[in-house]
Amino acid sequence: MIKIAFCDDDMEVLHQMNELIDRYRVERNEDITYAAFQSPFELLTEIEKGIRPDILFLDVVMPGQNGMDVAKEIRQYDTNMKIIFLTSSPEFAVESYSVGAYFYQLKPIWEESFFRLMDAVLAECEKKKKNSLILRSKDGITRIDLQQLEYCEVLGRKLLFHLENGAVLESAGSLDDLAGQLMQYSNFFRPHRSFLVNMEYIQNISSRSIKMVNDAEIPIPHGKCSEIKNTYMEYAFNGEQAVL
Repeated sequence: MIKIAFCDDDMEVLHQMNELIDRYRVERNEDITYAAFQSPFELLTEIEKGIRPDILFLDVVMPGQNGMDVAKEIRQYDTNMKIIFLTSSPEFAVESYSVGAYFYQLKPIWEESFFRLMDAVLAECEKKKKNSLILRSKDGITRIDLQQLEYCEVLGRKLLFHLENGAVLESAGSLDDLAGQLMQYSNFFRPHRSFLVNMEYIQNISSRSIKMVNDAEIPIPHGKCSEIKNTYMEYAFNGEQAVL
């Protein structure tokens, strides 16, 4: 199921978007749910609760808070949401890319162009979902792009997920279960019983530890150094990286 949200202070636009998405999901036979918000405050309140749409259609010019500022707040919680700006002016087009916008859609919105846009963004969402992980944390339900996961460690009965942007997410679970899911991808391996590492973020391997690009140190168990180095070298060669 794909979750979509619309945020626009113009009720006519929200009504049009509702009609367009209804026609789209019937014609394409897609499993889609959607919610409409007339104010940025309502939208951000839901997102802060952990309710995250896969796709957000966001008006740029709204009273109180413009869409660019709203998008910047959203990116503090979710870096994967597909944000599509809606506007009558191309004025903010360049700025939209600073918040990782997927598209900048000029109004009025015609059915043919809307359907093409939906086809493209849904294909991107499906591709992302195959390479992502759903976490239940104290902040709600979060989808992690596996490319952004540097490493995971066990701390007591919790798993700590260290992300590329410096964020650390906490979730209950078993590292054994997580490793079973992620080690099907060639870039993840388990050098230590308490750590699962994304080899894309390894900076250096010494006799005693793995140094990550964020300067974190992953301990190497006694007698495992050669095996770990071989695993990393094999990954580097297969990934066509330069190895000297």
